[in-house]
Amino acid sequence: MIRSEKEFWAGLIYIFFGASAIIVGRDYPMGTAFRMGPAYFPTILGGLLVLIGVVAVIRSFVVAGAPIGRFAIRGLLFVSVSIFLFGFLVRGLGLAVALPVLVIVSAYASTKFRWGPMLIMAIGVTVFCVVVFLKGLGIPLPVLGPWLGG
Repeated sequence: MIRSEKEFWAGLIYIFFGASAIIVGRDYPMGTAFRMGPAYFPTILGGLLVLIGVVAVIRSFVVAGAPIGRFAIRGLLFVSVSIFLFGFLVRGLGLAVALPVLVIVSAYASTKFRWGPMLIMAIGVTVFCVVVFLKGLGIPLPVLGPWLGG
């Protein structure tokens, strides 16, 4: 009966997280569009996620899709390790070192890993994040951390 397993399960995940956001947001004041309360954004975002999920579930019965592939344990492992490494390294080595490590290790999770595009991505993401988050928004993270004399 389900013609697209991926679409069906993705829709259920969207519905779950959207409904969870709405339920969590119920404990906070909503506010208005001009004076948003703490529940406003999670409720609106949760509603959109539920809507997207419902559309995906309905689509899964109408449009044929590819079956769900095997579980990608390698990808899950490398992406998880990269996040933990980033969290461990960012205060000591700084964002300019921890972020490329994050990109390199997480990119290695892909079966299509290539050094050239990955290095360009690592440099681009690092420059962008240093300029926007550290310089533009003033996020209190070191560019080069104390382990490197920064």
